[in-house]
Amino acid sequence: MTLRTLGEHACHGGTQGFYAHESRTCGTEMRFSVYRPPQAQAGRVPVLWYLAGLTCTEETFATKAGAQRFAAQHGLMLVAPDTSPRLRLPGDDLAWDFGLAAGFYVDATVAPWAAHYRTYSWITAELPELIAAHFPAEPARQGVMGHSMGGHGALTLGLRHPDRYLSVSAFAPIVAPMQVPWGQKAFAGYLGEDRSRWAEHDATALVVRRPRRDSLRIDQGSADTFLEKQLKPELFLAAAEQAGQPVEYHLREGYDHGYYFIQSFIAEHLAFHAQRLL
Repeated sequence: MTLRTLGEHACHGGTQGFYAHESRTCGTEMRFSVYRPPQAQAGRVPVLWYLAGLTCTEETFATKAGAQRFAAQHGLMLVAPDTSPRLRLPGDDLAWDFGLAAGFYVDATVAPWAAHYRTYSWITAELPELIAAHFPAEPARQGVMGHSMGGHGALTLGLRHPDRYLSVSAFAPIVAPMQVPWGQKAFAGYLGEDRSRWAEHDATALVVRRPRRDSLRIDQGSADTFLEKQLKPELFLAAAEQAGQPVEYHLREGYDHGYYFIQSFIAEHLAFHAQRLL
């Protein structure tokens, strides 16, 4: 698999890079970022995947979260995929919460999205192969985290693949997409009306059937304007308690939905992952 380097920058003793490749899964060029910590110069290191939220790209986390400093301390490689294909499809820019930058980490089954919007398979199958081939990543030690739409992705990937992702955390995740407007719009558009397909990408539905043995971590801001209508963490917490799934839930007083919130607690999240991956 060929790799195109878009840019690389020295950062906290390591390298922050931005890359692209022709994806056979998505049928178009896909982009992602990788932070290689200084420890990667001596051998393979654990990989922490970061899934971004609506409107974001592969650059958002790398430029706004301030995570590289702590990844360098722990020796974690950070991989942040783009949030959707970037080829143009009819109607892909009519709304900010569907289409471009809003792939929702699913494999679409409805035309025209089905041919290209396959970010679930890209992130779980094709991209890890490319990362292992071109970067000093340790495939046996992987964790996943995300924000908002990406928090939904992190929780669902972690619940569906507990043997692959050894640690899972999220900032302000969409935990019950089948029950909120963002998720209902995306799932109907990408997956059609078969709600059994929806349930495979809904953390609240998944945790009842597939709880993990280890603890999940979720941070949520109390001043998040999306909290009551779109996020509804209480739905996931109730389902997790029913299933016996441990959850470290932190409600952060006064914090909103943005990257100032993520910056404030990213060190704790990376320490959470490092404890499990190292």
